[in-house]
Amino acid sequence: MQMQFASHSLDLSRPQVMGILNVTPDSFSDGGRYNSLDSALAHAERMMSAGATFIDIGGESTRPGADPVSTEQELNRVCPVVEAIRKNLDVVVSVDTSTPEVMRETARLGAGMINDVRGLQRDGAVKAAADTGLPVCIMHMQGQPKTMQTAPSYDDPVQDVLNFLKERIAVVEEAGIPRSRLILDPGFGFGKSLVHNLTLLASLRHFLDQKLPVLIGVSRKSMLGEITGRGVDERCAASIAAATLAAWQGAQIFRVHDVAETVDALKVVAALKGIEK
Repeated sequence: MQMQFASHSLDLSRPQVMGILNVTPDSFSDGGRYNSLDSALAHAERMMSAGATFIDIGGESTRPGADPVSTEQELNRVCPVVEAIRKNLDVVVSVDTSTPEVMRETARLGAGMINDVRGLQRDGAVKAAADTGLPVCIMHMQGQPKTMQTAPSYDDPVQDVLNFLKERIAVVEEAGIPRSRLILDPGFGFGKSLVHNLTLLASLRHFLDQKLPVLIGVSRKSMLGEITGRGVDERCAASIAAATLAAWQGAQIFRVHDVAETVDALKVVAALKGIEK
């Protein structure tokens, strides 16, 4: 399953790792660590050397309780980093944004993918994403980051999330974004309780049945803290366990903080799947 990300073509029949690069002061795990251009570029290089094929750059924190940022703030945070990585590193740049202006400008600078936690629901986002010609990851989120974890509720978490994603697929296809450019993300931790998250993780086959690549983002999230009782910086093992379970079910892209460890774990899954064939 080959997919084109601007100048890069990747084989999504094998697990691909996306390294997280938050250029924000308030992200839940690494907020403030990579705010300077030099530190951001150095971290991106470390993640690429460790095996990441994507670097996902975010300029707006979407942790529970986070406040939105202005378009100008987001552009100022993200664009220089996109430009520097494209100039210096041979890796796909993914941009974690819901903002149409950021989608357009980062695509102009060489980004290869749009990763939108709001599923292209902001005004103008569908048109902007269509105009870039880039692959788009559509994620499910119940509510907004500021309040999404207050009291998440579903009739059926798997079917409700699936119905939302199907509806968004129809909308973006109508706007001219073909299925060949779409990736799905169930949105672990975005308006979901621990039971909701575990139910989704155990039921990935329903999302893979859509015949689109599935991206998994569980790295260091609070669901893992609830299970293990460990703090954010102590959740590497739990993150790898969750990624491994998702990979075994067939998920293709893994958005993570701990790149080297995840790459090794996914190599084991790929090797075992190869033997099974």
